[in-house]
Amino acid sequence: MELVKPKNEERRVAALEKYAILDTDPELAFDDLTLLASFVCKTPIALISLIDGDRQWFKSRVGLDVAETSREVALCSTAILQPDVFVVPDALADERFRNNPLVAAEPHIRFYAGAPLVTEDGYALGTLCVIDQKPRDMAPDEKDALRALSRLVLAQLEFRRNLILLKEALNDRTKDEHERQLECQKLQATLMRVLHLER
Repeated sequence: MELVKPKNEERRVAALEKYAILDTDPELAFDDLTLLASFVCKTPIALISLIDGDRQWFKSRVGLDVAETSREVALCSTAILQPDVFVVPDALADERFRNNPLVAAEPHIRFYAGAPLVTEDGYALGTLCVIDQKPRDMAPDEKDALRALSRLVLAQLEFRRNLILLKEALNDRTKDEHERQLECQKLQATLMRVLHLER
């Protein structure tokens, strides 16, 4: 299957990079949401998947050991093109995915459901997805829950980003204060020299 990218791909990747989250350590707030998705949807695998230019990277994962895959094999690459939860009841029976290595081999994806993580500006950064190794349908309440949890993932991304921006602003302010203090000390030293010379 040929990889289709969003029309706003360049701006989408730039928006993702502004969150400074790729390749960061696990964080409990994200892990809790992934665990809830797995529990609510009754699936052995749940992921917070972020799609950059050439890979999908997992900020959080339940039931999967790998930290990333190439974007070409990521079902999440298709999910970010959708306006709502994207559901594949049986990937082996779906001609778009049956030859995908993640379907044909480990982790043997059969059922997939991914809720896109869409910013206020309309950029799909990735998905909150749930995966099973057997075909199944998704109940309406499971879809609603996955949608709600994806909004919480996005809220956590925004909170984390705002916290980073706040820390940077405080650091800049502290640096500015330090520079002003140094300038004052230099002026005081100069003034003392001038006063000393006038005596």
